[in-house]
This record gives sequence, structure tokens and C-alpha cells, in this order.
Amino acid sequence: MTPPTSRTWARRGHTPVIRVRGRSQRRFSIAALTCYKPGERSRLIFRPKRHPDHKAGGRRSFTWTDYRDLLVAAHQQLDAPLVLVWDNLNVHLDARLRAFITSRDWITSFQLPPYAPDLNPVEGIWSLVRRAGQNNIAFTDPDHLMRVLRRTLREIQYRSNVIDGCLAATGLNLTTTSPKAQ
Repeated sequence: MTPPTSRTWARRGHTPVIRVRGRSQRRFSIAALTCYKPGERSRLIFRPKRHPDHKAGGRRSFTWTDYRDLLVAAHQQLDAPLVLVWDNLNVHLDARLRAFITSRDWITSFQLPPYAPDLNPVEGIWSLVRRAGQNNIAFTDPDHLMRVLRRTLREIQYRSNVIDGCLAATGLNLTTTSPKAQ
């Protein structure tokens, strides 16, 4: 819940200090898919998850079943086959999730190089969420944080040009060119 500070002001000679109580205990995770199809508006599908047992030693991130459910929901929502471009998060490489993906004919999966956040459009979404939705806010409680995150992500969902911009920032495009014969 530690907020990033983007801008603030104070009297000349008085450095502003923003105090935030507590430390992050990773109570929330959010998974997102940016969805692109030529000729249609871009989509953002996300699922937040609250981890109520974070102090009891429970898992503090999405499990492979959470990603599986997200993929099934995206397939139903988009009513189209999915082409996944995954980063190398350990859950994305889980054998059970891999088995699920290979057993479905409506999913094609590709892995990004080992560390390539600059090729992942979802990283642009997270950057926007941090800069636009969380800057200069001291969250009062975890529910306040979740409300702000959901609101910010919903605002991005309705702005397909912003989602397109996240793809453009990667330098990738949706069209493929076949090599010309010489």
C-alpha cells in the first residue's frame, strides 16, 4: 500500500515529507490480459485476488488454477481463440498450467525471452495504474486500495487507445509480413 509520489508542493525551503504507516504485506494480486484483434477495439481483462491468509503462510500470488480460470473467462468473454504471449513468471511455466494449455485447441502459447518487460504490453498497464491511479494517495485500508485499483483498471478498459498505446510502446504490431522471395 506504499503509494508512489509523482508531484507535490511545499513552501520554498521546506521539503515535503509524506509519511505512510506500515509495510506492504502483499495482500493483493492482479492478473491482466491485453487483448488485440485487427479491426476490433482492444480489450483489457483483469482479475484481482485478495489473499486473506497472507499472515498464515498461505500463497501470496495467483496459482496456476487462477490463471487457468482467467484464460477460460477470457475465451468465453472474447468468444475467440487465444494466442498467449507469456513472460517467464514461475506460475506461467508450471507443468499443470502448461498441460492445460496444450490440451486446449483454442489456446496457442508463446514465451517471451527470459527477461523482456519491454515486450510485454501489460507492463505498460501496470505503469499507468501506478502513475494515474495510485500517485499521491495514502490508502486508509486494503479495501480503499482495491477500490482505487479496480476504478483505475476499469477506466483503462474503456480507453482502447490507451491499451493500443501499450502495444505500440513495445515496438510490436499485430500484422505479420511474410518474407519476399528474391
